[in-house]
Amino acid sequence: MADKTPKLLSGGNPQIPKGDGDAPVRAYIAAMPDWKRAAGERLDALIEKAVPDVQKAVRWNSPFYGVEGKGWFASFHCFTRYIKITFFKGAALDPPPPVASKDADVRYLHIHEGEDVDEDQLARWLKQAAAIPGWITGR
Repeated sequence: MADKTPKLLSGGNPQIPKGDGDAPVRAYIAAMPDWKRAAGERLDALIEKAVPDVQKAVRWNSPFYGVEGKGWFASFHCFTRYIKITFFKGAALDPPPPVASKDADVRYLHIHEGEDVDEDQLARWLKQAAAIPGWITGR
């Protein structure tokens, strides 16, 4: 019988097939290594609480979160030492998330092991990001 455990790509990011809905996002989170799994579960729950009508999908081996008709507002990805949360229109958030991108619209928040995350601020960013037009991609 073939092993159904998702492959971890460089940096420990789970390789999960493209898919829409909660199930592929849950599969991604379940495959997150070490401390990142609990952080991913907490992040997913925080997004669901902040944006009750959130749409979910996995694209490019990362969970994406969006609002129907507005596009994707956030995603996250595992790296060796941290989880990178991407806010696709993060420069429009007040205050903007702390890490800049080569793309002037995009901002990031990095979560490291053992680090306290300001969940109130994160929830404010998620609500703001979901309320504005996000990133529209092809399927």
